[in-house]
Amino acid sequence: MTGFEQLAKQTALYPQEAPAAVKKHNGSLMIGMPKEVSLQENRIALTPEAVTILVRHGHDVLIEKGAGAGAKFSDNDYSEAGAQIMPSAKEVYDANLILKVEPLVDQEFDYIKTGSTLISAVNLPNHEKKYFERLNSKKITALGYEYIEDKVGGMPIIRAMSEIAGSTVMLIAGEYLSSANNGRGVILGGITGVPPTKVVILGAGTVAEYAARTALGLGAEIKIFDKHIYKLQRLKYAIGQHIYTSIIETDTLSEAIQRADVVIGAMRAEDGLSPIVVTQEMVSRMKLDAVIIDVSIDQGGNFETSKMTTHKEPTYKYQNVIHYCVPNIASRVAHTASLALSNIFLPFLLKTGTIGGIEEMMFANRWFMKGVYSHNGLLTNAYIAKKFNMRYKDLSLLLAARI
Repeated sequence: MTGFEQLAKQTALYPQEAPAAVKKHNGSLMIGMPKEVSLQENRIALTPEAVTILVRHGHDVLIEKGAGAGAKFSDNDYSEAGAQIMPSAKEVYDANLILKVEPLVDQEFDYIKTGSTLISAVNLPNHEKKYFERLNSKKITALGYEYIEDKVGGMPIIRAMSEIAGSTVMLIAGEYLSSANNGRGVILGGITGVPPTKVVILGAGTVAEYAARTALGLGAEIKIFDKHIYKLQRLKYAIGQHIYTSIIETDTLSEAIQRADVVIGAMRAEDGLSPIVVTQEMVSRMKLDAVIIDVSIDQGGNFETSKMTTHKEPTYKYQNVIHYCVPNIASRVAHTASLALSNIFLPFLLKTGTIGGIEEMMFANRWFMKGVYSHNGLLTNAYIAKKFNMRYKDLSLLLAARI
């Protein structure tokens, strides 16, 4: 080092790194993202790029060490983005807005602060009354991301995860049809001189659309069933080619399932639990080692024989039929799924900060309120309240009072 450089450092003339400008305002959020601990969950709700934008807008982001590892985002990525890396979940729960993918587990209830806001999945069939009582006792404002609607009545997170699930289920079916997994030993699709694999899809929503595109691309023969003719018409138009569609009618559906190699359940609940459309008797008549994939298992499932499984033990056999009933299929492709979640949560969080916080966001946007199922210790979801015989308070009454 020259004498001039030494003098420059001593007199503060030497160039120094300057921190990026960050604007702070009254609506600044403190967002905590703990590492997921349940159901082999690998997704994370915000990417490092999203964290960078939030920090630049004056928000604080606390992330537990290793929280992004399952989605291939390192702690260094988040640190460089401006997040504070916390050594354990306990420090992360000091934030007043907790953003996660799976619902709280027992240990996390001990960490979360009274009066905090929680954004996560609900997975209603997997919870009992005491779960919601614990939320209410801590006066948590909780938003179930599978219930959050946008301005046009769509469910953006469900849509994104359904696109991923629909694109993934046919790959899963191919795995379990193969001899390597003690399946039927058939290819998913068809080749010259060999009849194509038969696939039945229950439901005509987003999962069905993307599953049908994949199946058709592989050369499979597909049949799609739904309760509503307009959904079948819309699906047929979206796919852009002739496919077999039918209203759910017991004899027709039973015959199709009996001949199928793969049956995918993708009928979501219109209110509460998803409908059971395939009975135990219908399953018992299916082919040996046929594959059932119940995408709607997080809402109860479409098959009478379904029970929730995990990525660690994803399948079981019932009546010699392979059942795949993992609720978080999108976690199989955690990096892609995390990008999709981040694309939805980032604009929402930025708008929340601009408006002045979660409370103001709730009262300013009627379309948003369906996602709120607990507010300051009061249930705001009528179905949950009725199911568990708990006190129900319609948030729109509070909105009217504010107006």
